Amino acid sequence: MTKVRASATAVAGRAGIVTAVLAVAGAGVWVVAKASVPEAGPITTEIPALQVQAAPVEPGTLAPVGASVGGAQQQGQPQQRSGRDLLAGWSERAAPVMGIPARALQAYGNAELAARAELPGCKLSWATLAGIGRIESNHGQYGGAALGADGLPSKPIIGVPLDGSPGVKAIGDTDGGRFDGDSTHDRAVGPMQFIPSTWAKYNSDGNGDGVGDPQQIDDAALAAARYLCAGSRDMSAAQGWWAGIMSYNNSIEYAQKVFGLADGFAKSARTLTTG
Repeated sequence: MTKVRASATAVAGRAGIVTAVLAVAGAGVWVVAKASVPEAGPITTEIPALQVQAAPVEPGTLAPVGASVGGAQQQGQPQQRSGRDLLAGWSERAAPVMGIPARALQAYGNAELAARAELPGCKLSWATLAGIGRIESNHGQYGGAALGADGLPSKPIIGVPLDGSPGVKAIGDTDGGRFDGDSTHDRAVGPMQFIPSTWAKYNSDGNGDGVGDPQQIDDAALAAARYLCAGSRDMSAAQGWWAGIMSYNNSIEYAQKVFGLADGFAKSARTLTTG
Protein backbone atom coordinates (compact mmCIF):
# COMPACT_ATOMS: atom_id res chain seq x y z
CA MET A 1 0.00 0.00 0.00
CA THR A 2 2.30 2.73 1.14
CA LYS A 3 5.74 3.28 -0.40
CA VAL A 4 9.14 3.42 1.24
CA ARG A 5 11.30 6.19 -0.16
CA ALA A 6 14.41 8.10 0.85
CA SER A 7 12.96 11.47 -0.17
CA ALA A 8 9.97 12.96 -1.93
CA THR A 9 12.13 13.84 -4.94
CA ALA A 10 13.31 10.31 -5.65
CA VAL A 11 10.62 9.61 -8.26
CA ALA A 12 12.75 10.35 -11.30
CA GLY A 13 15.92 8.77 -10.07
CA ARG A 14 15.06 5.30 -8.81
CA ALA A 15 13.80 2.07 -10.29
CA GLY A 16 10.64 2.39 -8.22
CA ILE A 17 8.87 4.83 -5.95
CA VAL A 18 9.99 4.24 -2.39
CA THR A 19 9.03 6.49 0.49
CA ALA A 20 9.62 6.82 4.21
CA VAL A 21 6.20 6.31 5.74
CA LEU A 22 4.43 6.48 9.04
CA ALA A 23 3.74 3.59 11.40
CA VAL A 24 2.03 1.40 8.82
CA ALA A 25 4.67 1.00 6.13
CA GLY A 26 4.47 -0.52 2.69
CA ALA A 27 6.46 -0.56 -0.49
CA GLY A 28 5.28 -0.81 -4.04
CA VAL A 29 7.77 -0.76 -6.84
CA TRP A 30 5.37 -2.13 -9.43
CA VAL A 31 6.63 -5.35 -10.83
CA VAL A 32 4.44 -8.10 -12.24
CA ALA A 33 5.66 -11.57 -11.43
CA LYS A 34 4.49 -14.95 -10.26
CA ALA A 35 4.00 -14.78 -6.52
CA SER A 36 6.18 -17.84 -6.00
CA VAL A 37 9.15 -16.33 -7.86
CA PRO A 38 9.20 -12.53 -7.43
CA GLU A 39 11.44 -10.72 -9.90
CA ALA A 40 13.51 -7.54 -9.75
CA GLY A 41 11.82 -4.16 -10.04
CA PRO A 42 11.20 -2.50 -13.41
CA ILE A 43 13.43 0.18 -14.87
CA THR A 44 12.56 3.77 -14.04
CA THR A 45 10.73 4.51 -17.29
CA GLU A 46 8.32 1.64 -16.63
CA ILE A 47 6.96 3.04 -13.36
CA PRO A 48 3.31 4.13 -13.87
CA ALA A 49 3.63 7.19 -11.61
CA LEU A 50 6.38 8.74 -13.71
CA GLN A 51 3.82 9.38 -16.44
CA VAL A 52 1.64 11.41 -14.07
CA GLN A 53 2.16 15.13 -13.51
CA ALA A 54 2.07 16.49 -9.97
CA ALA A 55 -0.66 19.09 -9.47
CA PRO A 56 0.64 22.53 -8.40
CA VAL A 57 -1.32 22.48 -5.13
CA GLU A 58 0.04 23.27 -1.71
CA PRO A 59 -0.53 20.45 0.78
CA GLY A 60 -3.55 20.95 3.01
CA THR A 61 -5.01 23.86 1.07
CA LEU A 62 -7.55 22.09 -1.14
CA ALA A 63 -9.28 18.76 -1.57
CA PRO A 64 -10.07 17.41 -5.05
CA VAL A 65 -13.47 18.19 -6.54
CA GLY A 66 -16.10 15.95 -4.96
CA ALA A 67 -17.68 13.10 -6.90
CA SER A 68 -19.94 10.21 -5.95
CA VAL A 69 -20.91 7.09 -7.82
CA GLY A 70 -23.33 7.96 -10.59
CA GLY A 71 -23.74 11.44 -9.14
CA ALA A 72 -26.54 10.05 -6.99
CA GLN A 73 -26.98 9.62 -3.25
CA GLN A 74 -27.37 5.86 -3.02
CA GLN A 75 -27.38 4.27 0.40
CA GLY A 76 -26.97 0.71 1.65
CA GLN A 77 -24.53 -2.11 1.05
CA PRO A 78 -22.92 -2.21 -2.40
CA GLN A 79 -23.02 -6.00 -2.42
CA GLN A 80 -26.79 -5.92 -2.95
CA ARG A 81 -27.95 -6.73 -6.47
CA SER A 82 -29.31 -3.21 -7.06
CA GLY A 83 -25.94 -1.79 -6.06
CA ARG A 84 -24.12 -4.09 -8.46
CA ASP A 85 -26.43 -3.10 -11.29
CA LEU A 86 -25.87 0.57 -10.52
CA LEU A 87 -22.11 0.14 -10.47
CA ALA A 88 -22.03 -1.90 -13.66
CA GLY A 89 -24.06 0.65 -15.61
CA TRP A 90 -22.19 3.65 -14.23
CA SER A 91 -18.74 2.14 -14.75
CA GLU A 92 -19.49 1.19 -18.35
CA ARG A 93 -20.58 4.75 -19.13
CA ALA A 94 -17.73 6.37 -17.25
CA ALA A 95 -14.85 4.12 -18.34
CA PRO A 96 -14.23 5.62 -21.80
CA VAL A 97 -14.49 9.14 -20.41
CA MET A 98 -12.05 8.47 -17.56
CA GLY A 99 -9.65 6.22 -19.42
CA ILE A 100 -10.07 3.68 -16.61
CA PRO A 101 -11.04 0.03 -17.21
CA ALA A 102 -14.71 -0.44 -16.34
CA ARG A 103 -13.86 -3.34 -14.03
CA ALA A 104 -11.45 -1.18 -12.02
CA LEU A 105 -13.89 1.71 -11.92
CA GLN A 106 -16.56 -0.62 -10.61
CA ALA A 107 -14.23 -1.64 -7.77
CA TYR A 108 -13.50 1.98 -6.82
CA GLY A 109 -17.21 2.78 -6.86
CA ASN A 110 -18.00 -0.30 -4.81
CA ALA A 111 -15.44 0.78 -2.21
CA GLU A 112 -16.95 4.27 -2.04
CA LEU A 113 -20.43 2.86 -1.44
CA ALA A 114 -19.14 0.47 1.21
CA ALA A 115 -17.25 3.25 2.98
CA ARG A 116 -20.34 5.47 2.81
CA ALA A 117 -22.37 2.79 4.58
CA GLU A 118 -19.68 1.73 7.06
CA LEU A 119 -17.91 5.06 7.69
CA PRO A 120 -20.30 7.83 6.58
CA GLY A 121 -18.22 10.61 8.13
CA CYS A 122 -15.26 9.79 5.90
CA LYS A 123 -16.92 10.97 2.65
CA LEU A 124 -14.33 9.22 0.51
CA SER A 125 -14.78 9.48 -3.25
CA TRP A 126 -14.12 6.77 -5.82
CA ALA A 127 -12.06 9.39 -7.66
CA THR A 128 -9.39 9.41 -4.95
CA LEU A 129 -9.19 5.62 -5.01
CA ALA A 130 -8.91 5.78 -8.80
CA GLY A 131 -6.05 8.25 -8.50
CA ILE A 132 -4.19 5.91 -6.18
CA GLY A 133 -4.93 2.89 -8.36
CA ARG A 134 -3.60 4.70 -11.42
CA ILE A 135 -0.31 5.50 -9.75
CA GLU A 136 0.14 2.17 -8.01
CA SER A 137 -0.49 -0.24 -10.88
CA ASN A 138 -2.28 1.57 -13.72
CA HIS A 139 -5.52 0.05 -12.41
CA GLY A 140 -4.16 -3.50 -12.25
CA GLN A 141 -2.73 -3.41 -15.76
CA TYR A 142 0.94 -2.89 -15.05
CA GLY A 143 3.51 -4.87 -17.00
CA GLY A 144 1.05 -6.01 -19.62
CA ALA A 145 -1.37 -7.54 -17.14
CA ALA A 146 -5.06 -7.50 -17.94
CA LEU A 147 -7.72 -7.05 -15.28
CA GLY A 148 -10.18 -9.90 -15.56
CA ALA A 149 -13.91 -9.94 -14.97
CA ASP A 150 -13.14 -11.57 -11.62
CA GLY A 151 -11.15 -8.48 -10.59
CA LEU A 152 -7.80 -10.27 -10.65
CA PRO A 153 -4.83 -9.19 -12.79
CA SER A 154 -3.74 -11.84 -15.27
CA LYS A 155 -0.34 -11.83 -13.52
CA PRO A 156 0.09 -11.05 -9.81
CA ILE A 157 1.53 -7.61 -9.05
CA ILE A 158 4.51 -7.95 -6.70
CA GLY A 159 6.95 -5.26 -5.53
CA VAL A 160 10.70 -5.37 -4.91
CA PRO A 161 11.98 -6.79 -1.61
CA LEU A 162 12.12 -4.36 1.30
CA ASP A 163 15.64 -5.35 2.16
CA GLY A 164 17.15 -2.09 3.36
CA SER A 165 18.95 -1.33 0.09
CA PRO A 166 19.50 2.40 -0.66
CA GLY A 167 16.23 4.30 -0.36
CA VAL A 168 14.27 1.22 0.70
CA LYS A 169 13.13 0.56 4.23
CA ALA A 170 14.05 -2.82 5.66
CA ILE A 171 10.95 -4.84 6.51
CA GLY A 172 11.39 -8.47 7.37
CA ASP A 173 8.94 -11.11 6.22
CA THR A 174 5.60 -11.02 8.04
CA ASP A 175 3.55 -13.48 5.98
CA GLY A 176 5.87 -16.41 5.36
CA GLY A 177 5.75 -15.51 1.68
CA ARG A 178 2.03 -16.24 1.45
CA PHE A 179 1.13 -13.07 -0.44
CA ASP A 180 4.45 -11.90 -1.89
CA GLY A 181 6.34 -15.15 -2.48
CA ASP A 182 9.23 -13.90 -0.33
CA SER A 183 9.93 -15.57 3.01
CA THR A 184 12.84 -13.24 3.79
CA HIS A 185 11.49 -9.72 3.20
CA ASP A 186 8.07 -8.24 2.69
CA ARG A 187 7.03 -6.88 -0.71
CA ALA A 188 4.01 -4.81 -1.71
CA VAL A 189 1.31 -6.72 -3.54
CA GLY A 190 -1.76 -6.15 -5.67
CA PRO A 191 -3.34 -3.28 -7.58
CA MET A 192 -3.28 -0.98 -4.54
CA GLN A 193 0.15 -2.15 -3.35
CA PHE A 194 -0.32 -3.39 0.20
CA ILE A 195 2.53 -4.87 2.18
CA PRO A 196 1.48 -8.08 3.94
CA SER A 197 1.57 -6.57 7.44
CA THR A 198 -0.74 -3.73 6.38
CA TRP A 199 -3.03 -6.17 4.61
CA ALA A 200 -3.27 -8.21 7.79
CA LYS A 201 -4.81 -5.17 9.49
CA TYR A 202 -7.09 -3.96 6.67
CA ASN A 203 -7.89 -7.26 4.96
CA SER A 204 -11.24 -6.74 3.22
CA ASP A 205 -13.74 -8.73 1.18
CA GLY A 206 -15.03 -6.23 -1.37
CA ASN A 207 -16.57 -8.75 -3.79
CA GLY A 208 -18.43 -10.76 -1.17
CA ASP A 209 -16.83 -14.14 -1.91
CA GLY A 210 -15.82 -14.67 1.71
CA VAL A 211 -12.10 -14.23 1.05
CA GLY A 212 -9.87 -11.15 1.27
CA ASP A 213 -7.22 -11.12 -1.47
CA PRO A 214 -4.88 -8.12 -2.00
CA GLN A 215 -4.57 -9.04 -5.68
CA GLN A 216 -8.35 -8.84 -6.19
CA ILE A 217 -9.24 -5.24 -6.98
CA ASP A 218 -12.57 -5.09 -5.12
CA ASP A 219 -10.89 -6.36 -1.97
CA ALA A 220 -7.86 -4.09 -2.41
CA ALA A 221 -9.93 -0.96 -3.11
CA LEU A 222 -12.12 -1.53 -0.06
CA ALA A 223 -9.06 -2.09 2.12
CA ALA A 224 -7.55 1.13 0.77
CA ALA A 225 -10.79 2.97 1.58
CA ARG A 226 -10.73 1.71 5.17
CA TYR A 227 -7.08 2.66 5.48
CA LEU A 228 -7.71 6.20 4.22
CA CYS A 229 -10.74 6.60 6.50
CA ALA A 230 -8.92 5.43 9.64
CA GLY A 231 -9.14 7.62 12.71
CA SER A 232 -12.51 9.18 11.74
CA ARG A 233 -10.78 11.09 8.93
CA ASP A 234 -12.91 13.34 6.69
CA MET A 235 -11.60 12.77 3.17
CA SER A 236 -13.77 15.54 1.74
CA ALA A 237 -11.90 18.22 3.71
CA ALA A 238 -8.53 19.58 2.63
CA GLN A 239 -6.68 18.68 5.82
CA GLY A 240 -8.27 15.24 6.04
CA TRP A 241 -7.64 14.42 2.39
CA TRP A 242 -3.96 15.33 2.52
CA ALA A 243 -3.48 13.53 5.82
CA GLY A 244 -5.03 10.40 4.35
CA ILE A 245 -2.94 10.39 1.19
CA MET A 246 0.26 11.21 3.09
CA SER A 247 -0.44 8.29 5.42
CA TYR A 248 -0.73 6.07 2.36
CA ASN A 249 2.55 7.40 0.97
CA ASN A 250 4.47 10.04 2.90
CA SER A 251 5.49 12.10 -0.13
CA ILE A 252 4.19 15.52 -1.16
CA GLU A 253 4.88 14.74 -4.81
CA TYR A 254 2.91 11.51 -4.59
CA ALA A 255 -0.03 13.32 -2.98
CA GLN A 256 0.08 16.03 -5.65
CA LYS A 257 -0.07 13.37 -8.35
CA VAL A 258 -3.06 11.69 -6.70
CA PHE A 259 -4.71 15.11 -6.31
CA GLY A 260 -4.37 15.92 -10.00
CA LEU A 261 -5.75 12.55 -11.04
CA ALA A 262 -8.64 12.53 -8.56
CA ASP A 263 -9.61 16.10 -9.44
CA GLY A 264 -9.52 15.30 -13.15
CA PHE A 265 -11.56 12.13 -12.79
CA ALA A 266 -14.18 13.92 -10.69
CA LYS A 267 -14.52 16.78 -13.18
CA SER A 268 -14.85 14.32 -16.06
CA ALA A 269 -17.59 12.50 -14.17
CA ARG A 270 -19.65 15.67 -14.18
CA THR A 271 -20.03 15.36 -17.93
CA LEU A 272 -21.87 12.06 -17.56
CA THR A 273 -25.60 11.69 -17.36
CA THR A 274 -27.00 9.68 -14.47
CA GLY A 275 -29.19 6.68 -14.93
